[in-house]
Amino acid sequence: MKKIEAIIRPGKLDNVKDALGKHGVNGLTVTQVIGCGKQKGNTQIYRGVEYTIHLIPKVKIEIVVLDQFVDEVIQIIKQEARTGEIGDGKIFVTPVENAYTIRTGDSGEKAL
Repeated sequence: MKKIEAIIRPGKLDNVKDALGKHGVNGLTVTQVIGCGKQKGNTQIYRGVEYTIHLIPKVKIEIVVLDQFVDEVIQIIKQEARTGEIGDGKIFVTPVENAYTIRTGDSGEKAL
């Protein structure tokens, strides 16, 4: 099993969620986050004063999938979240040792 964490633009969340749902990925966790990368924030003008926002609002999606679905899920996220501009986000993949369903006690693949 692998955990896929994708940090994307908030406006792309519905596209990614819908595309994943069409491919049978229904279990995901979404968190509103802020951060910076190469984009290093953006400059705006408010009442004639220029200021820089260093931490940009993003959305983090966390999904745990079986190993054979990792590449497919990553491709879906990349396709749906991409705008071609700096700040589209990042995807991280980490191994998951085990998973448990609290209600039923199922573990491993059954828990997914």
